[in-house]
Amino acid sequence: MTENKKLLLLPGDGIGPEVMAEVRRVITWLEQNRELAFDVEEDLVGGCCYDAHGVAVTDATIEKAKAADAVILGAVGGPKWDGVAYAARPEAGLLRLRKDLELFANLRPAICFDALVDASSLKSELVSGLDIMIVRELTGGIYFGEPRGITDLPNGERRGVNTNVYDTHEIVRLVRVGFELAKKRRGKVTSSEKSNVMESGLLWREETMKVHAEEYPEIEFENMLADACAMQLVRRPKQFDVIVTDNLFGDMLSDEAAMLTGSLGMLPSASLGAKGADGRQAGLYEPVHGSAPDIAGQELANPIATILSFAMALRYSFDRGGEADLIEKAVEAVLDGGLRTADIMQDGMTKVSTSVMGDAIVKQMDKLAN
Repeated sequence: MTENKKLLLLPGDGIGPEVMAEVRRVITWLEQNRELAFDVEEDLVGGCCYDAHGVAVTDATIEKAKAADAVILGAVGGPKWDGVAYAARPEAGLLRLRKDLELFANLRPAICFDALVDASSLKSELVSGLDIMIVRELTGGIYFGEPRGITDLPNGERRGVNTNVYDTHEIVRLVRVGFELAKKRRGKVTSSEKSNVMESGLLWREETMKVHAEEYPEIEFENMLADACAMQLVRRPKQFDVIVTDNLFGDMLSDEAAMLTGSLGMLPSASLGAKGADGRQAGLYEPVHGSAPDIAGQELANPIATILSFAMALRYSFDRGGEADLIEKAVEAVLDGGLRTADIMQDGMTKVSTSVMGDAIVKQMDKLAN
């Protein structure tokens, strides 16, 4: 790289600072052993930001995020802030980051490491070698559609309304991300919706089929109703490569797929925006797990999901697939060697702390690089 890449780290709440500290160790290793240099800033988001500034994320932090080449987030939230105003809750900081950075595509890989096959609730032959990528639309659909709200009715009852609405461009830009990913993976895309009972689902199906026919005819493609997709994920999950779906169904299907791996706390995610004329693409990377305030500060947290989120940043924001592969292989080697944090502990394995796990991954990077 000819110039330093700008990284904004937002550790957040609970175990966020602990797992982010291990990401910093990986960053340091890359700077010392690869032609990589980062300008790293750190700031507040979530409950800690509310405590300091009365909001979940400040305008200044949003501007830093916009200027960064990638943002790595730890976790936000906790019962400490249950009583704060809805607009200032810790999760509002994450939602604002997604909105202001115009992050519309959420990438959720579901990968089952060989060493953790027995942790899955499914039979080992169903999940061994599992590698699915779910691409979820992030800024539209029923979570943002209008009208919405709860109203009082004249008869004394109440009515809750949410609107599932999509425009063509929202669908097209999302499914293009899925097809582009499939080109670099196993070459198959499954589009999931409810076109049989929802007009928004019918539009989704029609526009996705059009993109496939006109732009990606070489990619294997299928439509699948969301309920059928949910069933097939637990029946025969390895049939899938890339799944593209809307905000609501993506929320549910990605959590279902994550649990097939046996460890929700092991998985990373990426939220991407559109590429600009200069080729830059906003990216926010975060572990799927929560802030786990009950174990914060006790060296019990698993840093792997956050480290793998940084690997996704290397792959998608910095085009450094080699270094991303190195990190992923190091994680796999550590697991194969029997080291486990408390959340993935198994009989016969060695239980280690957050920092020992991070140290083991960096040492494996050393071995693999030589």
